[in-house]
Amino acid sequence: MDNLIMIREYKSIDKNAVLELIRLNIPKYFASSEEDDFSRYLDSEIELYYVLFFDKKLVGCGGINFSDNRMTGKISWDILHPEYQGKSLGTYLLEYRIKKLKSIDSVQRITVRTSQLAYKFYEKRGFELLEVKKDYWARGFDMYRMEYKIQD
Repeated sequence: MDNLIMIREYKSIDKNAVLELIRLNIPKYFASSEEDDFSRYLDSEIELYYVLFFDKKLVGCGGINFSDNRMTGKISWDILHPEYQGKSLGTYLLEYRIKKLKSIDSVQRITVRTSQLAYKFYEKRGFELLEVKKDYWARGFDMYRMEYKIQD
């Protein structure tokens, strides 16, 4: 399967395809209001963002942002085509970014803010739950703040 997977940096020509990915995940994983937030992120808030191809089809995307003078790496906007969920592609993309973050000397912690719908995915991959805020993203979409412990 690995030979069918390719990850590369996001390019502006990918915008329509990744916006389609979020649309395919509304309303199950994202509120409809988040599409505009994601579009704005793509236009002006990207620091590192990646797209995942499976068998030459763009089926996933996810980013990295930084805070605290690049001491904190933040996993951001993970989205996977519904037909490709549950096939370890999300894990592949997450592990790719964790490895990237571990290679940056200044990064001391890795965080993610997700929802009650996806937090178990991160928990299974070593993230610990720190905080829950009800209806944070939108009504019915709680925010789960989690942290991954970087091993020395």
